Amino acid sequence: MESRCENCIIRQFNSLRAMSKEELKKVSDSKTTKTVKKGEPLFEEGDKLNGVYCVRNGVSKLSKLSANGKDQIVKLATKGEVLGQRSVISQESTNLSAIAVDDMEVCFIPKESINNTLQKNPNFTLEVLRHMAHDLKEADDVIVNISQKTVKQRMAEAFLYLKNNFGEDEDGFLSLTLSREDISNVVGTATESAIRIISEFKKKGLIHTSGKKIGIKDERKLLEMVEGF
Repeated sequence: MESRCENCIIRQFNSLRAMSKEELKKVSDSKTTKTVKKGEPLFEEGDKLNGVYCVRNGVSKLSKLSANGKDQIVKLATKGEVLGQRSVISQESTNLSAIAVDDMEVCFIPKESINNTLQKNPNFTLEVLRHMAHDLKEADDVIVNISQKTVKQRMAEAFLYLKNNFGEDEDGFLSLTLSREDISNVVGTATESAIRIISEFKKKGLIHTSGKKIGIKDERKLLEMVEGF
């Protein structure tokens, strides 16, 4: 289970790729690898973080609790993503919770390793900025989607997103199985509405389901719906 950052291919997906051999060695010596079971939190909204989490395996939902007590899922973070970077660098409490959607393997990197490298290695600083800028852009897209698209459009978009980012299994179902509640939290609607729209999509032949599993049947129609045709 334990592996060295220097030999880890996952770092190619994140800002750690800009670290020197020496810096990676230091990170590797200080990190700890842990397993997070499905449904368990990596951290909760408002926590003070002593480091960042690099995802080796599995998927985590990053969500924010709204005033009405409902979670809004802002992002699904997968292999290679670094979680908690913003809080560690800004020295603020986390503004999101990170909960495992399936069993995860993560490496915890103490903040000292990150902060020391930020001060000494401009390439690493630039990479971190790039990743944060990308996250900001994604957050902007979420805001625009929620304010300008209908719930049905967002639902169609969510299914296409799950297919494009996580793929399908051999039976043609989406590989990442989310609960109906999670789907509603991605889309930003009540769970009852999500359930109603799923059965409507099914009747129209856009998707097929089996228990919790959902598969895409008519990708073109879903795309047209997203684009407002």
